[in-house]
Amino acid sequence: MEDLKGSESWRIFRIISEFTEGIDTLNDLPYSVTVFGAARASPGDSHYEATVEIARKLAHEGFGVISGGGPGIMEAANKGASEGGGKSIGLNITLPEEQTPNPYQNISINFRYFFVRKVMFVKYSMGYICMPGGFGTLDEFFESLTLMQTQKAFPLPLVLYGTEFWKDLLDWIRHTVLEAGYISEDDLKLVTVTDDINEAVEIMCRHRTWKLQQVQIAKTSGL
Repeated sequence: MEDLKGSESWRIFRIISEFTEGIDTLNDLPYSVTVFGAARASPGDSHYEATVEIARKLAHEGFGVISGGGPGIMEAANKGASEGGGKSIGLNITLPEEQTPNPYQNISINFRYFFVRKVMFVKYSMGYICMPGGFGTLDEFFESLTLMQTQKAFPLPLVLYGTEFWKDLLDWIRHTVLEAGYISEDDLKLVTVTDDINEAVEIMCRHRTWKLQQVQIAKTSGL
């Protein structure tokens, strides 16, 4: 039992080291957008190719693009960012399946702990684009939304790409969760749904402009 306690204590240092590496590596990023989506999407799929185009356009606009570093939509995001000449960041995670680092990352970090990785997504993103995906994508969508709803994170653009994919989930949220009184109408305003690549990119550009204006106002005010 004493050995087990010792092992648990040393785990704290592994966690601290992951936070330290993440902060040191990502601290100088430009404004960046995180793209979430399915690890099982393949090149040639419509959502894969849309992700490549979105990430390429974001890179052309000067954004860094952050993904989970693996295959599928994550690969597409890093590929588009790399082809667009931008920062292509992969926050990789050690998993038993499906997490083989893709070759399109020019900044890459490996994490053992999901919660450390999630902190990095939140800390270094100024917006999120959720492409269609599975449980991991849904987890990332709902966690991002919950942090903003509870004001534990500043409001950021949260774009769901693919209206047909997200339609049933959003209908359930509106007609079951909202009608039951478990969320408010304002909570749904945190989410934008689109099939338009240019709209997704423009939303991020508008938010960056707003953030830069707020920074300038703060400097002028001496805050």
